[in-house]
Amino acid sequence: MSALILALLAGAVVGLALGALGGGGSVLAVPALTYLLGFTPAAATAGLVIVTATSLTALYAHARTGNVRWRAGALFAAAGLLPAAAARLPQSVLTAAFAAVAALTAAG
Repeated sequence: MSALILALLAGAVVGLALGALGGGGSVLAVPALTYLLGFTPAAATAGLVIVTATSLTALYAHARTGNVRWRAGALFAAAGLLPAAAARLPQSVLTAAFAAVAALTAAG
């Protein structure tokens, strides 16, 4: 199967899951990019810049209407500081950490 067809199929599955569930597409996209299309884990997660831009846009809109829980958001942001340094980790550690987060998400 060609890489283009594989990428289109993986994108369709991720898109359908994201549309049906309302979020969490990166839990499917990162393994698809890594294992199906041969991206390095660092390169696969670099595409999440779009998620950041979308989140900031939504934050702005919700903040204007007073629907933001700033304390909870600050706690989530603080929890994300350590993973933000993930680009400096060896790929095996990054892959194992992602697998652990995906497993915890699935269990919750």
